Formats: sequence, C-alpha cells, structure tokens
Amino acid sequence: MASVTAEDIKSELDTFNIAFNNDTVDKMLEQCLCHRLKGDEIVFEWFAFSSSKGQVPLTLDNLDQFEHEMLYKKKKPKGSSKGSQFNKTRDINSIQELIRAEEEEESMLDSYSTPAKGSQKRALTTPEHPQSKRGVARLTSPSLLLSPASFSPSATPSQKYGMRGGRGEVVSSFGAVQGPRWMGKGQSSVRVEMLEEGENSLISSYKYMFQRLRDVRDVLTEKIEELGEELRSHFNIEEFSAVSLPVQDSITVLGQVCCDSNGKLNAQSVLLEAGQEQGGRQVPVDLSELKEFSLFPGQVVVMEGMNTSGEKFVATKLYEGIPLPFHCPPEVKQEMDEVSEPVMVMMACGPYTPSESLTYDPLIDLITIINKDRPDVCILLGPFVDSKHEQIEKNQVTETFETIFKRCVDSIVEGTKGSGCRLVFVPSLRDVHHHYIYPQPPFNLSYLSKDDSVRVTLAPDPCTLLISNVTFGLTSTDILFHMGAEEISSGTGTERFSRIMKHMLTQRSYYPLYPPAEEVNMDYDKFQQFGQMNITPDILIVPSELRYFIKDVIGCVCVNPGRLTKGQVGGTYGRLLIQPNPVLVEGKRASPCIAGQVVKI
Repeated sequence: MASVTAEDIKSELDTFNIAFNNDTVDKMLEQCLCHRLKGDEIVFEWFAFSSSKGQVPLTLDNLDQFEHEMLYKKKKPKGSSKGSQFNKTRDINSIQELIRAEEEEESMLDSYSTPAKGSQKRALTTPEHPQSKRGVARLTSPSLLLSPASFSPSATPSQKYGMRGGRGEVVSSFGAVQGPRWMGKGQSSVRVEMLEEGENSLISSYKYMFQRLRDVRDVLTEKIEELGEELRSHFNIEEFSAVSLPVQDSITVLGQVCCDSNGKLNAQSVLLEAGQEQGGRQVPVDLSELKEFSLFPGQVVVMEGMNTSGEKFVATKLYEGIPLPFHCPPEVKQEMDEVSEPVMVMMACGPYTPSESLTYDPLIDLITIINKDRPDVCILLGPFVDSKHEQIEKNQVTETFETIFKRCVDSIVEGTKGSGCRLVFVPSLRDVHHHYIYPQPPFNLSYLSKDDSVRVTLAPDPCTLLISNVTFGLTSTDILFHMGAEEISSGTGTERFSRIMKHMLTQRSYYPLYPPAEEVNMDYDKFQQFGQMNITPDILIVPSELRYFIKDVIGCVCVNPGRLTKGQVGGTYGRLLIQPNPVLVEGKRASPCIAGQVVKI
C-alpha cells in the first residue's frame, strides 16, 4: 500500500467540502497508520459515519467516536489474510515511509515560515555557513570534532536541517515553572544511580541465542501467575476457573490475550490463553457484552463471564490492572522546613544526524544548548550510530562504526565538561555497533578518564534510575509505536498514548507486548530478570517515532521527547524541572513537583 500523507487526506476532505484543521488531519493520519487505510478510504468512512449522525463536524472527539464505532468493527477479508494481508499488517517500513513523507512536508512549510520568537537571537544558518561551527568552537580539542568528511567521502551539511524553522519553540508542556526561564545549575554533585544494583542490574554483556521454547513458556506462565495473584488478592477473588470448562454459571478466569492468527488483533480474533494451573488452553473470547475494553497481545487479564459450551468465553467484566507502589526511600531524618534544590533534567533521543547526511550538526546544536542551559543531568538515548541511516546501510563510511561512536561520545563528554552536568548514556537496538538483543547491556566506555567517568553513567535498556530520590524509568525501544499498531479499544474515553502508558504501568513491564515486534530480539530469561518494573517510576521516558507528549498517567509523569532529528529536519528534545519533596522521618514522601516541556531543536 502506498504511503498516506496529510496532503492526501486534505485533498479528499476538500472534495467533500469537509472543514478540517491540522489536529484533525493528524488524527486521521494516525488512524490510517493503525488501521491500514488509504487517504480516500478513511474519508469515505468518515463521510458515511458523519451522514449517519446528521452531518456531525470533524472534531477530535467525533474522530474518537468514529474510530470506536466504525474502524474497530470492520472485519478483515477472508482468504488472503495469511498471505499478502499479513505482509501489509507487519510492514513497519511502509509506516516509516509515511512518517518520512510527513516530515518532508513539514520541512517545506517550515522553510517558508517566520522563525519563532525564541529563535530570533540565533545567527542565520545557511548551507555555506552551517550552524554547527558555533557549537564546534566549544569543544576543547580539534581532534574530537565530528568532521563529516572523516565519516563519509560524500558527506555534506544538510540544507533542510540548516533551514528549519521554529528553533527553541515549546511544542508541549506540563506543570508550571517558577521564574522567567528554564535554567539548571550544572550540579555535577547530583546523585545519579541505578535503582537496582548488583545481581539485579544489567551491567555487562551476556551470551544470547541459546534460548529454548520451554524457557519462554516458563517466563510467560510465571508472569500470568504473578499478576493473577496480585489481581486475585486486590479484588478479593476466591479462585480462578478453567477458561475452557463448560459451565452454566458466571466464572472468573485468568489468562493472557493473544490473536487467533498471524494478523493484527481485532475484536473478533481475541483468544484467552490460560496459565498452566488453569489448563493452559486457548479459548476464543466474545467481547460484545463489554461496555469498554483496551486489549493487546501479551496482556495478562482477569475476566468474568460464561462459557456454556466450553468453546467460547463470553466476557461480561474486565478487571483493571494494578500498578506497583512508588519508590519509598530509606528513612532519612530531615527538617520539614528544609527545601531541596530543584533539579533540571534534559533528555534527547537519537538519531543525532539528518537522514540524508552523516553530519552530527543536530548533536552539536544540542551540546550548545546544554552549555547554555546547564542542566544538572542530561539523559542521551540511542541510536548514536543509526543502523537505519542510508549511508550506514550502504556502508558508505570511511571509519569503523565503533570509531564513529567513540568520537561522538568524546565530543559530548568534552563539549559539556564546562557545564558540569551529569551524563547518562542509554543504548538502542538501532545502534549498529552494539549488542542487538533486548534487554540491552550498557555501553562499554572503559577508555574514559577517571574525571570523566565520575560524570558519566552507563545504563542498560531498559533501566530504572534514581536521581535525587526521584525515580526515572527509561527505555529507548519504541514500545509506543509497537503497541500502538497492535492495541484495540472500545468505549474507553481516553486517547491511545495514555492507554499504552497505563498498560505498561499496570502490566509492570517495559515491554509487555507478546509476541514482540519483528525488530526486537527478546531474551526472555534476561527480560524476566531485567525488563520488569520493580516500582512505579515517578517519571517514565519512552521516546518514539510517534508524536511527542508529556502527561500524567495514574500518578506517573510520562514523557515522549520525540527524536532529535526527524528525517532531514530537526526534531525535539525534552526537559524537566523537578522539586524533590523532603523525606519525612517515617520514610514517606509526597510525589515530587514536576514541570516539563518538549522543545524543538
């Protein structure tokens, strides 16, 4: 299927003389992505829906209702569903082409727009005088410069990146900030540590590709039993019945959601796979009696309903998952009138180069911002050397991937030394030089000097960090994108991102989807040990190709800072201002005061 663009949808809407705005077009584009529709198809569906409701206007609320009443009820055609239809549902590349087309459109509009107020103080950038030269001047050693010619013989600065608009523009915000501007103190004394240490933390590489199917089964069974016991205790359920047992009374069952084929999950293809204690059988589930639901493959659920024949379970109630408690630090005596200093945390996710050039201008711009704003902690998530970059895929480089990565890291460490901020490096499955396994071990930067090592924290993917008694959950794997393509819902009244974040917190996992996306190589033995949440973090950082956001989900501040580059143009990064609350003598504390922003690079 050809990629759908915003212009396609706008053209079709104009054909029917339907009023729209950019938000509604973005929403319809997202629905095309998740439901595998063309631009004209979704407009036809909307026109039919609108006419049946008396010509309702095109709004975000009406689009949510349209999705629940029309798109989720569309049945997939039979026959070729296991052939060409399967390839369409699993074609991640086609979705990424859609994203790239949208980015090119955005960059074209930006080139004709007036820069935002926040960007007027910056020097004019042209291809002949790339902005990166200002950032290069801050680096302490010329040998550490990220010279494009040294990486690729044909490397030239990206013109579209240099001509981007809206630099420094705040595109999403959360909470309130005291004072006129965002500024940290560059406190290298701020404590950054792994919440779990020793054997409970992934600190080095490990052997993989020795996984047995029965080991995977054991991990999944244990997950079902653990979450089931928590739900049974919380909701005072006496016992779970076998899901395949034919009975005439209402029963309560426990199991894992799965799909009856290799295609995308829908309301007619839901199976419930019971744990070993409940027989281990798979039974189709009828969801028609549920007023609302949100399900995805791999989700552990408790359902109430009837199975009179033993062949199909008719669900009448779906129990909500239960999140873990927040982190409770050890008892520390502290005066109630003692106020902790606010901590500024900046975060950015790769790629750090435009898609058509292997120049690190966006990264050098980020280093300039770090030196100006002086955050206390800067969290940098991969990819640093992107395996999906065209020149990397074609091996059009003059140095090894490891050398490119080393020079990249050295430039960050040396370039931010004057700011005094702590640096956290998190790898990505797209880092071409690093282990391609999830959970992913941290980078090995043994060559760093002793002074530099004090400022640098090397974290695995995923991980839970403790920064000034505030917990951060991190994963660089695009779980939002993967779950967004698989999750189904009806009548929930909440938007997709909030539902996915809530699923992560209530399933207590950094990657609750099963089976995982094709690009994720999962080691389930290590995943059981290092990929689960031990507490509900105060802040959960989940960078994604999908639209940036920052929001509160059941008490946890969830942040998608976006990516530093989007195709050939600049992307976004995030920043948080945190006021840790005093720790009481009893060891209890209130939630920290958190404000956040997502900003254009």
